[in-house]
Amino acid sequence: MSAPDPQDNGGLSTTPPAALAVAALFGGLTAWLITVGARALNTSPPQVPWTAPIAVILIAVGVGVLAWSTYQRIHRRRERMDPQRAVSFLVLGKASALAGALVAGGYLTYAALFATRIDGESPRDRVIRSLVAAVGGVALGVAGMLLERACKVPKGPSDDDADADDPDRSADPG
Repeated sequence: MSAPDPQDNGGLSTTPPAALAVAALFGGLTAWLITVGARALNTSPPQVPWTAPIAVILIAVGVGVLAWSTYQRIHRRRERMDPQRAVSFLVLGKASALAGALVAGGYLTYAALFATRIDGESPRDRVIRSLVAAVGGVALGVAGMLLERACKVPKGPSDDDADADDPDRSADPG
């Protein structure tokens, strides 16, 4: 068994922009593969039902409300939060940020693939619904990143290095 790395404090960091970009690229690649696969099989690419963008937007609103309430609790009222709950919220924030990027990239690519044939009713519906879903994906990603940042423990003026290593410590209100 090797000794733990002294530089690794075991904490989680916020989702890096590169991970969000990779998720968006994978979403775009998936949309492209679905469209190319449908054409190769001589079938029509799938329609985008209104339930897809509405569901993404509702999830984004839910995560956004959770981010706001968590921010109020930790940063404004300076209340302590159960460490397990805070970690769960942080993981939900990371998952939401990545899922939002994946959804936004996928639906944006899907809309772009039909944008050149927008004169027809079916392609126009795909473009409109895909763009609404892409906006929902962006909203979900932003809400996830806000939830991640809301879970960060604020640093008080009297913090020292020893206190910064305690993940469930919140700053004193006074």
